[in-house]
Amino acid sequence: MKRPIGIDLFAGAGGMSLGFEQAGFDVVAAVEIDPVHCAVHEYNFPRTAILARTVEGLSADEVRKTAGIGDREVDCVFGGAPCQGFSLIGQRILDDPRNKLALDFVRLVKDLDARTFVFENVKGLTVGRHKKFLTELVQAFEEAGYDVQLPWQVLNAAHYGTPQFRERLILFGARKGEALPRYPAPKTNIAGRPPRFPELPPGPSCSDAIGDLPNADDYETLMRSDAVETTRFADPSDYAAAMRGLSNDSWHYGYVRDWQPALLTSSARTGHSEISQRRFKETEQGATEPISRFFKLPANGVANTLRAGTDGARGAFTSPRPIHYRYNRCITVREMARLHGFPDWFRFNATKWHGARQIGNAVPPPLARAIAGEVMAALGIVPSRPEEKISLGAPGLLQFSVSHAALHFGVEAPLNRRNQKSGATKRKQEDIERERLELLMQTAAE
Repeated sequence: MKRPIGIDLFAGAGGMSLGFEQAGFDVVAAVEIDPVHCAVHEYNFPRTAILARTVEGLSADEVRKTAGIGDREVDCVFGGAPCQGFSLIGQRILDDPRNKLALDFVRLVKDLDARTFVFENVKGLTVGRHKKFLTELVQAFEEAGYDVQLPWQVLNAAHYGTPQFRERLILFGARKGEALPRYPAPKTNIAGRPPRFPELPPGPSCSDAIGDLPNADDYETLMRSDAVETTRFADPSDYAAAMRGLSNDSWHYGYVRDWQPALLTSSARTGHSEISQRRFKETEQGATEPISRFFKLPANGVANTLRAGTDGARGAFTSPRPIHYRYNRCITVREMARLHGFPDWFRFNATKWHGARQIGNAVPPPLARAIAGEVMAALGIVPSRPEEKISLGAPGLLQFSVSHAALHFGVEAPLNRRNQKSGATKRKQEDIERERLELLMQTAAE
């Protein structure tokens, strides 16, 4: 039998895509405006059709054609539209142009005639005047022919086996006449905190998540690369074993990837001054270093919410990575990924800025998997494990700059403060970047 199919809107690097795949879905299409995120998505999900564009003006027919699914029924559309605008008193918040993407989400759900949808967003939408936005959004879904599971809930990834305190608003919906998905019951308590659910086990801690990884500072190679081959992994916890693909259920209902377990990836080093290292050392676990304002991970607790920072259009601000509980440095992108629930085969852009941004923007896969499992149950489908192993994409995809990625997908590079050039200068720069792209892909293939 064919696996149910899902479509990821506002896909980012693919946290929701991975969770849905692990729950038994085939994610046939991913829509994402940032070409660097698209490149990483293509690497990790080589069978998913990538639409490197905004959802504005995107038609359901274009999605179906690109995904190659014809008129096959879409089982779930999922994603989180940016929502930031608020109109004047007496006006509809959804009429604010900055919130149009949310209405585009509703439109595509309806036009694709999806059986179900999952809309995720920040917890802040549930408080104060933001609640009006949610009320209007629920009304828009109902007018489009969908029931919404109410009351809405905010779920914490730490209650679903993730070693990070991260709360997200989740809205479940189903086409009228279809069964509504239920909210997933918590699976774990939060490590290092008094148990909220006495009957549940504690979830993984920071040391469970990253304690087996070798110290990146021990490898000179990681000063100029984000990957190094090594055998210096320590004995893993159950959580870490799953991240490394060592346990029987590591892949859940997802496709097994053909990857290199001995390659430590996404681990480019960060240089810190001796003064910074001393301050990091003197900071207590679970506390914030007073000068940098960096949080120091508690070995037996969970990470704070990992942030994404901003993209180039807003100044390319890098959100601080926490301080390692054992080493006097900030954690690597791979250590961030472990704390987020991304397995080790899943890779990110080679730069620390892009890689950290891709993780910080993502829904933790264990939370997404729990959500998708409830959608699967509501659809009345029993998940199945695929028998085939698939290859990952071209490694060169992970090296792309914004301009490289834009050329690869045949789209305009997003304007930012670094590339606002005249037309002639821009064309010359594009020629140079095209040559670099060809060389980059050729080198990676070799």
